Amino acid sequence: MNFLEERIIKDGIVKEGNVLKVDSFLNHQMDISLFEQMGEEFKKRFEGKGINKILTIEASGIGIACIVARHFDVPVVFAKKSKSINIEGDMYIAEVESFTHKCKNQVIVSKKFLSPEDHVLIIDDFMANGCAMQGLISIVQEAGAKVEGIGIAIEKGFQDGGRIIRNLGYDLQSLAIVESMDAATGNIEFRAQ
Repeated sequence: MNFLEERIIKDGIVKEGNVLKVDSFLNHQMDISLFEQMGEEFKKRFEGKGINKILTIEASGIGIACIVARHFDVPVVFAKKSKSINIEGDMYIAEVESFTHKCKNQVIVSKKFLSPEDHVLIIDDFMANGCAMQGLISIVQEAGAKVEGIGIAIEKGFQDGGRIIRNLGYDLQSLAIVESMDAATGNIEFRAQ
């Protein structure tokens, strides 16, 4: 069992509807020491890929992406879920559906922050059905940039997202893959990696 799986067992809470609450350390309150370990691990897994940009989606992926970016010494770009008056110029736009929030959002990245010269590592906190990832991949492709890899903190292996993204040929690395979880018992099983 790795460091993240141990933390999920210790502090994660399984809720009805295949919901895994990790808000005490991952996506509401953030454990920066844990994020440091995640950054080190992603750096090891994607070493030598020429990554010059980290891409994530607001909001929960930003904290992890920032720590990972520090390990690669590159900037972070995050896709915004709504257009604001301070985003100007041309934009890449993709529609994504959130498993957690049960809604569709358009995500936006200014064209000035992604270009064909970019070698992108996509980072996010969770993957369930893979819709957010597919949206971010489409933005990178539209920019003419290259997805060098995808790093996910927690993947729900019993949902289709990971399989879909891997079948598309992307190097998807998840630090913890939940194979099954039971709200009645609180039991969580992880995929051996």
